[in-house]
Amino acid sequence: MRKLDTKTIVVASHNAGKIREIQDLIGPFGFTAKSAAELNFIEPDETGTTFEENAKIKALASSQASGLPALSDDSGLVIDALGGDPGVYTANWAETADGTRDFAMAMQKVETALEKAGATSPESRTARFVSVLCLAWPDGHTELFRGDVEGTVVWPPRGTQGFGYDPVFKPEGYETTFGEMSAEEKHGWKPGDPEALSHRARAFKIFVETCLEA
Repeated sequence: MRKLDTKTIVVASHNAGKIREIQDLIGPFGFTAKSAAELNFIEPDETGTTFEENAKIKALASSQASGLPALSDDSGLVIDALGGDPGVYTANWAETADGTRDFAMAMQKVETALEKAGATSPESRTARFVSVLCLAWPDGHTELFRGDVEGTVVWPPRGTQGFGYDPVFKPEGYETTFGEMSAEEKHGWKPGDPEALSHRARAFKIFVETCLEA
């Protein structure tokens, strides 16, 4: 495993919600970070069929464009009753004809698909959020870190916090959805905390333990 020996990195994302969460997580470590969106980098085509492949594509594109290490995230909602969908195509389910993303529409698509599959009880609506972080260097070296959080898809959506599908995902052991949680509760992991809740925070914890700690 290669250690990260600089405090200047690029957050390889154009997704405002992801950028905000990653910047919240890296803040305590004193990083100077700009996002691919701020730097006006072109979004690479995510042609991978796994979270790992797409995370690598994004991190390598930003690292090579900037000459700096870049940290990307590829994440999604994996629903058992839908055979793992939307999975790596989680964002695609939100795409509209004009090229924007409508997550209210995407959540309705998920609910319609679950109803069609006969998944109406909580026991039949098990799911997990997956996040794969990729740290890439300009020389092409990459490190991958995966975090999963188990839970249940609920309906109707609850809460206005977070982003994406957060209002319909209730993590295991909680009565509130990600959409009802504060940023601190959802992804506010700090060094020394034994556990992290969100998929992204869990992946970030592994990144810290692998690439930052001595």
